[in-house]
Amino acid sequence: MAKAKNARQTIILESSAGTGYRYSTQKNKRNHPNRIEFSKYDPVVRKHVVFKETK
Repeated sequence: MAKAKNARQTIILESSAGTGYRYSTQKNKRNHPNRIEFSKYDPVVRKHVVFKETK
């Protein structure tokens, strides 16, 4: 019996502030096929900024 492929994919979120700070997380590529953006804390600039998915 063959295993089903995993729908979850590990992605990297990079700060839009230009600090180079990154978060790694997972997303379901079936539910969210496009690149995602989150507002998360960047400790380098010490405030919340937009983090965008990189490839």
